[in-house]
Amino acid sequence: MRPYIISHMMTSVDGRIDCPMVGQLSTDEYYVALEKLEPCSKLSGRITSALECTAVKEETEPDAGNAIGQESVHVARQSEEYTIVVDTKGRLRWASGEADGHPLLCITSEQVSETYLESLREQGISWIAVGKERIDLARAMEILHDRFGVKRLAIVGGGHINGGFLEAGLIDEVSIMVAPGIDGRKGQTAVFDGLVRPDCDPYRLKLASVEKWDTDIVWLRYTMVR
Repeated sequence: MRPYIISHMMTSVDGRIDCPMVGQLSTDEYYVALEKLEPCSKLSGRITSALECTAVKEETEPDAGNAIGQESVHVARQSEEYTIVVDTKGRLRWASGEADGHPLLCITSEQVSETYLESLREQGISWIAVGKERIDLARAMEILHDRFGVKRLAIVGGGHINGGFLEAGLIDEVSIMVAPGIDGRKGQTAVFDGLVRPDCDPYRLKLASVEKWDTDIVWLRYTMVR
């Protein structure tokens, strides 16, 4: 068992997701739509969290201590919703144990040190540490469901974390808000990015709904075709 997982993104017509760029093309439509997805925990990657999460104090090099080398789970507190951050090596330091009104939950690999986990414990932050070299996303989602009671999860940034969940076969729904503009800059991150694939076979989707907003944003919702 795992949560029902939705990738929810705001993008330009050419599929780019740079926050300052899409911010010029939209106002609060992204968050209005996010609330319409029903109550769900929100998950983002380290880079997005460092830029946007108000609970982040700083980003540093990982602690030099020995890696824990085994699966570790700590439930600091139970909640109906969590703010979840994927931080493979434990680079982020926190000013608070909450963000966006919900308890923080960090997902890391087993490369993190006991010192880092102890710092999370002291701040009342939950964690899931799983995966030897990289985070085992499938196992992390099982733990998220079984130990934390998370039934629905929205991935809210960025392209590489979306790509990781897609590659792991963990996305159930794609929610895309297409803003009325074009980025066009070379090298900008796309909605799904970072996959190394030898073939060009696309992941297939089935259209569930289309909604045009007064601001010329189009909200598309797709389900994954397994």
